[in-house]
Amino acid sequence: MASWTVPANAQRPTVPVIGYLGSESPDRYASRLAAFRAGLAETGFIEGRNVAIEYRWAEGQYRRLPALAKDLVDRQVNLIVAPGGAEVALAAKAATSDIPVVFEMGGDPVALGVVDSLSRPAGNLTGVSSLSVEVSRKRLEFMSELRPGIKLFAAAMNPASPTAKTQLGNLQVAASSLGLELRILEASAEEEFDAMFASAAQLRVGGLVFSSDPYFAYRSPQLAALAVTHAVPAITQSRDFPLAGGLMSYGGDFEQSHRHTGIYAGRIIKGAKPSELPVQRVTKVEMCINLKAARTLDLAFPPSLLSSADLVIE
Repeated sequence: MASWTVPANAQRPTVPVIGYLGSESPDRYASRLAAFRAGLAETGFIEGRNVAIEYRWAEGQYRRLPALAKDLVDRQVNLIVAPGGAEVALAAKAATSDIPVVFEMGGDPVALGVVDSLSRPAGNLTGVSSLSVEVSRKRLEFMSELRPGIKLFAAAMNPASPTAKTQLGNLQVAASSLGLELRILEASAEEEFDAMFASAAQLRVGGLVFSSDPYFAYRSPQLAALAVTHAVPAITQSRDFPLAGGLMSYGGDFEQSHRHTGIYAGRIIKGAKPSELPVQRVTKVEMCINLKAARTLDLAFPPSLLSSADLVIE
């Protein structure tokens, strides 16, 4: 039977240690970290008081994740938290079959090969999944509703994302059902963002619809600034985008998914096994609208969209 504690021959810390594997940097994770710590606190654990957290940050260089995950395993942490997408979860999974892993992602963990079952994850992994990837097609529908009569739209894809192929298929099906033409614009690095928005402006698309991808979500301020510079209506998965001045967002509630990740981490510290904890599905999705951005673009949201919004920024 696998053990979920530090091996007996290792020097035991005075408090349990969580290894936190992040794909970006602490500042980009700030709101997610706050939600994670809140969930952890719900189970009675406070960082610096009765639990320690070892952080490892990939700084946006996903190729570093396997080595960082191995470093946490070598550190003999009590469990690993792997939030922020399939890349992080898969790196943690490859690094250990003994230390418990709690993941957080927007895609389907079964389809992505992270676990074999949601209800019975087995092994040493469990976690939380939201609907951000599944609702990517809805962003195109909402953008089309905002720009009635326009038939040409663009989709922003990260070709390096494990969910890119699935999301592209969903978007193409949605475009076909709506009678729309969809141009695909790719970017997998920050230096490619400006050219992507410039292409969207040159094509005079009705809007730029972002696929769900952590790399995009964690760079919401840059994307919002470029959307303003190029006067391109855009919609992303993360509320951080309209909060930073972008037009609108629609996606899973990341505060809930990261809070649940903290709760699972606390339960495992208390003795629960990952195989006993089914993968949680955060089904809440939220729409956020920035009316100031709409006025800048000379757009008016229809009442149907405004009434559906969870957050309207004046």
